[in-house]
Amino acid sequence: MKKVVLTHRLHDDGMAVLEQANIKVAITNNGDPRAMLSELLDAEGLIIRIGSIDRKTMLAAKNLKVIGRPGVGVDDVDVETATELGIPVVIAPGANTRSVAEHAFAFMFAAAKDMLHSDRELRKGNFNIRSNYKAFEIFGKTLGLVGYGKIGSILAGMAAGVGMKIIVYDPYVKPEAITGQGFQYAADLSMILRKADVVSLHVPLTPKTKHLIGEAELKTMKSSAVLINCSRGGIIDEAALAKALEENRLHSAAVDVFSHEPVTADEPLFKYDNIIVSPHMAGQTKEAASGVATMAAEGVVAVMNGRRWQHVCNPQAYEHPRWNQ
Repeated sequence: MKKVVLTHRLHDDGMAVLEQANIKVAITNNGDPRAMLSELLDAEGLIIRIGSIDRKTMLAAKNLKVIGRPGVGVDDVDVETATELGIPVVIAPGANTRSVAEHAFAFMFAAAKDMLHSDRELRKGNFNIRSNYKAFEIFGKTLGLVGYGKIGSILAGMAAGVGMKIIVYDPYVKPEAITGQGFQYAADLSMILRKADVVSLHVPLTPKTKHLIGEAELKTMKSSAVLINCSRGGIIDEAALAKALEENRLHSAAVDVFSHEPVTADEPLFKYDNIIVSPHMAGQTKEAASGVATMAAEGVVAVMNGRRWQHVCNPQAYEHPRWNQ
């Protein structure tokens, strides 16, 4: 019987795919490569919800044929080694796109209206928090999008629908694709940061985007601006963000992702009232969780059975000699 290792249980719909394929499932409840290795030694598949896999582990797991990610982020997978070994890395593009865009949209309103801070203060008996006048109207404000993929483009449509102006920075998208939608194109990141009332990040974590928003970038933003991150934690320098929040150099921030996950109660950002946090759940709606789990499971099963699955981040893996056998 073929075997797949899961770092954590998938949504029931994804588990059903594995069950129907008569796949043996081992759930480690731990995404540390060292903790998973003993289970991986006789496994053909691995699905990572939270965790990572490195070169050393892949080299030791001689039977491994496929790695799955119920999402699109692959920064915790050594894709270069996987490609070298002919191991496709299955992803689930589009399945959680709308859920993440909606989460960022909700963050924007919650931050602009100072909702969570006011909620906490009112529960303490501070009715006068209503008169701190920190809330502001969204209508007519400028949303700056850093990244204009599927999530960014959906969020742009939502924001335009409530009367916001949209400005977009994405060096991989042609300007006419942005201006053709009636939005403004930004030639560089600093233009977004200077002009936007709300900055929302929608880019993958790569060596080029790590700490894309650091101390200098935060100083460039308006002191009345909101910073939103529903992409990856490492894109923001969290120490720099903490300093900006402490010095009230931003209106507020809202983040769903952190450099190190899972996050513990002593996370430094948690002590500030001008930040809203959520536990990497933007893509964890019922609909999205079902979609990404199903896509990842179906792709992993297909590759384990020798099929060239379309939705992989490294199609070059199919050039490996093992796929010519």
